[in-house]
Amino acid sequence: MMNTSAFEILGPVMVGPSSSHTAGALRIALVARSLGPKPLKSVDFKLYNSFAHTYHGHGSDRALVAGILGMAPDDIRVRNSFELAKEEGLEFSFTEASDKEGTALHPNTVAVNMVGQDGMQMSVTGESLGGGKVRISSIDGIAVEMTGDYPTLFVAHQDRPGVLAALTSGLSASSVNIATMRTFRESRGGRAYTVFEVDDGLDQSVLEYLSRGPSISFASLVNIPGASQAAPDAVLPHGFETGAQLLRACATENLSIGQIMRERELELEPSADVDARMAKIIEVMREETVRPIEKPEPSLGGLLGGQAKAVADGAERISNVLLGSTLSKATAYAMAVLERSATMGVIVAAPTAGSAGVIPGSVLATAEAAGAADDQIAAALWNACAVGAIVARNASVAGAEGGCQAEVGTAAAMAASALTELLGGSPEACLSAASTAIANLLGLVCDPVRGLVEYPCQNRNAIGVANAISAAQLALSGVLDPIPFDEVVAAMKAVGDSLPAALRETALGGLAAAPSACGACRRCAL
Repeated sequence: MMNTSAFEILGPVMVGPSSSHTAGALRIALVARSLGPKPLKSVDFKLYNSFAHTYHGHGSDRALVAGILGMAPDDIRVRNSFELAKEEGLEFSFTEASDKEGTALHPNTVAVNMVGQDGMQMSVTGESLGGGKVRISSIDGIAVEMTGDYPTLFVAHQDRPGVLAALTSGLSASSVNIATMRTFRESRGGRAYTVFEVDDGLDQSVLEYLSRGPSISFASLVNIPGASQAAPDAVLPHGFETGAQLLRACATENLSIGQIMRERELELEPSADVDARMAKIIEVMREETVRPIEKPEPSLGGLLGGQAKAVADGAERISNVLLGSTLSKATAYAMAVLERSATMGVIVAAPTAGSAGVIPGSVLATAEAAGAADDQIAAALWNACAVGAIVARNASVAGAEGGCQAEVGTAAAMAASALTELLGGSPEACLSAASTAIANLLGLVCDPVRGLVEYPCQNRNAIGVANAISAAQLALSGVLDPIPFDEVVAAMKAVGDSLPAALRETALGGLAAAPSACGACRRCAL
């Protein structure tokens, strides 16, 4: 069953400019840090595919160093990580892999090659899956698979008779139930790694006991940031994986989509204050939509800075004959978020950083026009989370996997559904609006100029807002989409799979390949 948290769809709260290339990269480095030698002397980050082509513009380099230093994705010091690493005496470097080397790898892959002060070496390879989610795919060249879906124990040892028996006996003696166990070895009798996924957490005493076993190099608990707090086999009374299942749940429980999603989140994390977390999301959204209009700043790449204010200032003069007051404000808000993200300010990924302006722009501007209270805004955002979770489960929200249709297209669908619920629409109308929004942007490519999440990303967030508001108005007027939401999502996945790599966030095609693209950037060397 799908166990993605709502706060990994509207989230993480992070420093921009990219959820997959900034927050995801940072999270991979955090995991590598937890497994690597201590204290650390040096680290080299070998970047593959989309990472290799765009890491300067996305701030991936600064994020990777920040993760190795132990920073969180929303730590504003991420932008200064190079200077902080030098102050700590940590040597760091970046190696760009050739396209041929990355042929068989995920589009967003990085190998973190670490050397400790004692000379110990370790390499951890991770993949950024979109929206800040990550997976560890190899350690010291040995293929593994760690997603953090269960509490995870990583043990490095020699391939010797009796080692696995000792480990399993030790866990059994501590009343730890093993969900899965996989051993990966370099060669017979050589280095080996065993990854245990267990049903419950492990305390430090169990870890220390296992570490003292014969032929054990070390044992470590692995925390994969962004992983669900519920196991994949957990039964959620309000769980769903498709739009059809979601609509059935709404009908059975007589609840809105937003209410179903909130109940599901409570089932994922019974001890969490989910309402306080959503209130924090709203707080950050208000800050990110307003501050760049009040005080514009130049972006890292020099392409953004002041556009949102220009739209806001011009609204009184031209909105009556063009966008109208609500859409003008929503457009300015959406553009403001991209400006804040491009200065490495704190934003809410929604569902990614590159599409982060669509939902807050649409929902906050409409809520202001409708006089909606914060609890109504929260309900709309819960609704958006449900739509985004279904897309993430059955297609993708990552530009490197599905193009910009996966990012701005998904964000527009989430916003359209949220607006429909905010203004009293039925669950069926909500998913119809979401279908229309995706259909309108089907095939949209991801072609960031100079690899920066600036242009055309900001303008596409503005279009995403217009798309979401139009789709919501159609649904609320009774003009329903004839194609079911699940079929539209499936079509988006098929289209994304068909896009060539040059049109999926590599900055090698589309507008990024236009002759004027390089000259458009005032600060090409970041």
